[in-house]
Amino acid sequence: MSRGEANPAEARRETLRLDKWLWQARFFKTRSLAAALVSKGRVRVNGQPAARPSRGVGTGDVLTFPQGRAIRVVRILALGERRGPASEAQGLYDDLDPPGHGDGHEAPAALE
Repeated sequence: MSRGEANPAEARRETLRLDKWLWQARFFKTRSLAAALVSKGRVRVNGQPAARPSRGVGTGDVLTFPQGRAIRVVRILALGERRGPASEAQGLYDDLDPPGHGDGHEAPAALE
């Protein structure tokens, strides 16, 4: 590939700004909160730190980021058209966290 040519597979891939997707999927109350977390280097896309809130993400990408006391790991299933209700937002991603992981409600292992 010569300089300036885009990979055809990447050229057809629809993307959305990382901060906007996090906001539309209702992980953050405001888009500026999502952008601030990304700017601090606290969000990873496919295992690589995202440096800019404007970074494009698309279906199939795996995001890792802190939310409260938990670390969230989600796979993007769809790009949102708007910031809709929570039920609509849940259809945008697949939660890869195991049930009960990181919620602080796990019983400690018994010491014997």
